[in-house]
Amino acid sequence: MPLISKFDPWRSGLCTCPPKLTFNPYTGCDHQCIYCYASSYIPNFKDCRLKKDLLLTLRREAAKLNGETVSIANSSDPYPRIETSEGLTRRCLEILVESNCRIQIITKSNVVARDDDLLSKVPATVALTITTDDDSLAKIIEPFAPLPSQRIKATQDLINSGIPVSVRIDPIIPNLNDNPKRLMATLASIGVKHITSSTYKAKPDNWHKLTQALPQVMEKIKPLYFQQGERVGGSTLLPKEYRYRILKSIREDAIVCGMQFGVCREGFPQLNTASCDGSWLLPKLDGE
Repeated sequence: MPLISKFDPWRSGLCTCPPKLTFNPYTGCDHQCIYCYASSYIPNFKDCRLKKDLLLTLRREAAKLNGETVSIANSSDPYPRIETSEGLTRRCLEILVESNCRIQIITKSNVVARDDDLLSKVPATVALTITTDDDSLAKIIEPFAPLPSQRIKATQDLINSGIPVSVRIDPIIPNLNDNPKRLMATLASIGVKHITSSTYKAKPDNWHKLTQALPQVMEKIKPLYFQQGERVGGSTLLPKEYRYRILKSIREDAIVCGMQFGVCREGFPQLNTASCDGSWLLPKLDGE
């Protein structure tokens, strides 16, 4: 199996991302977010581990790149807690910045700002997930991820370093974080140009974890999912009209704040004002 592969191997009809490649430095993630989807299909997901011969293999594959966008990472966060001691993602970036590619970082960690010196050397953009601006709530649903306040600070640091940042407000859970107007105003004020959002997609394992942590919230929204909702793939989604109404409201708030907006795997491409993943922020390569 190659390390660098085409994005969206499942060829989802809901995916509206432009063509790109994807690469995960780690297998698994130690942030242990209780709404996580990847934990349902990657064994022992909370046990973050290094890949065998990673740097040697990456160096060989990176030499073949020809201007593609490499998205890091779409299954396992490239900045888990062990990155501060292992530095694996940084070493991967050192290889990639010497290659002919664009780099898109997707993370839930403020540690990404540490690598602004490398990201400044190539066409790069960062998509930071900030699910809520409530640090207390984040400690419940994202127990080992950096606090939102730290991620907002990292967003500002990256923008100040000339690296464009989009923010993923994702997942949206009804009656919990479905009115992110204050967060978006904060993000716009520090220079964020793009918001990507999607609603929570229920799977048995993440529903169980959320119900244990937030029983009153989940009991209230249970009928929305399991009586009125719809099955898409292996997930249960909110009713289509309900999802559309939430996302349209967030879109309108983003526009008022002067930001572009995109939805992620929701079936509403008409809501996108720019490429859904924020990759439109990538600077052009020389000669383009």
